[in-house]
Amino acid sequence: MTKDQRPTVGILLAAGDGKRMKSHQPKVLCQVLFKPMICWVRDACRAAGIERLYVVTGAGGQQIEQVVGPDCQYVCQSERLGTGHAVMTAREAILPDMDVAVLNGDAPFITPEALIQALAQHRAQGNKVTLLSAQVPDPTGYGRILRDPWGRVRAIVEQKDATMEQLAIREINSGAYWFDGAFLRKALEQLKPQNAQGEYYLTDTVGIAVSQGLPVGACLCEEDTVLGANSRGQLAQLNELARMRVIQRHWDNGVEIPWTDGVVIGPEVEIQADACILPGTILKGKTVIGAGAVIGPDSVLENAVIGENAKIKASYITDSSVGAGATVGPFTQLRPGSHLAEGVKVGDFVEIKNSTIGAKTSIAHLTYLGDCDVGSQCNFGCGVVTANYDGKEKFRTVIEDRAFIGCNTNLISPVHVGEGAYTAAGTTVDGDVPAGALSIGRVRQEIKENWSDEHIAFKKKENS
Repeated sequence: MTKDQRPTVGILLAAGDGKRMKSHQPKVLCQVLFKPMICWVRDACRAAGIERLYVVTGAGGQQIEQVVGPDCQYVCQSERLGTGHAVMTAREAILPDMDVAVLNGDAPFITPEALIQALAQHRAQGNKVTLLSAQVPDPTGYGRILRDPWGRVRAIVEQKDATMEQLAIREINSGAYWFDGAFLRKALEQLKPQNAQGEYYLTDTVGIAVSQGLPVGACLCEEDTVLGANSRGQLAQLNELARMRVIQRHWDNGVEIPWTDGVVIGPEVEIQADACILPGTILKGKTVIGAGAVIGPDSVLENAVIGENAKIKASYITDSSVGAGATVGPFTQLRPGSHLAEGVKVGDFVEIKNSTIGAKTSIAHLTYLGDCDVGSQCNFGCGVVTANYDGKEKFRTVIEDRAFIGCNTNLISPVHVGEGAYTAAGTTVDGDVPAGALSIGRVRQEIKENWSDEHIAFKKKENS
């Protein structure tokens, strides 16, 4: 087996609690752009080709497993005795003939490119340990990388132990590593808790390798690689950095974002060129925006698919799709399972849930459609409501092409309105309406002459 054919495994360190975040969940589950930090690390490993992943958890292991998913293996570090001890708990993952990546689960900006570059250097130089390092303007608090004249790493010096000359070094350890599996297994056995905290430090493996004359390297990566968060303020800084990085990517791809105020776009969102994203818009999950679409202002989309030239104004769309040229809002909610065909018009204060709406249908305002299949070129007047739930079960309403549903119509599901049928304003529809028919179901108007004079005027006199 050649070096390039060696299998790889990743060990993600995620045993930290959320105390410094004042959180009841593990720190690695704090989110950057709506995505838990450990999921950024997991996805970077997957994109770099590291398929086997072990996650070292602490007391919040069950929460982490629910979020990260079943495609990783989990081991619990019952006692938090340092990073070296954390890797010891995942010893089963380490085999002699593999390369092992050890990464911090709260460092979300590690990239697939950095992992691939560091692994290539690790193999090319025949290193036993390769650190991922970064040059930062202010290295305060970080371990400094000491190199020999040939560029090989000879030590990591922690801030408290560094000389004045060493403190001036700006290359720091990111806390991410590639190890030769055979070396790592032996080095873990040699770690000693020789510190006031009684902890086993993974950084001591560098000293072990150097003392044995084994090669240790450092792959210089982008400054962001080292960034993590130990407070809500630092987490906010990560979010802002990630937010502007994603916005810059979309600018580079031809997306119009004329003002960035309140614009937050998740890392998995796809936006085609010439789409426009207006202030106050939040795009989450696997949302896809077509070319020429205008989203916002003040809209929230999660796992939504928006067609070309559609317009979404001040609306909330979740797990739904909107066809090309459709308009939605303002103040509309599309709940999961809603699908609008091309040219549909949905106006203000409309809620649609688990429904399909055909092409060029108009739903102007103040309407609720739940569990409906609506044809094309239909028209809904103001105040239409589907009564789709009887307290035990939900039923569907079917409305065929070119139907006209009058104002304040109540559709009692299950009911079928035929092609080109009409319902009169104020009608309660509790039976099928044939194609081309008019359904009128309301109380006949009754006039009582002089009723106001006899009742209202009399009461006014009594109260005077």
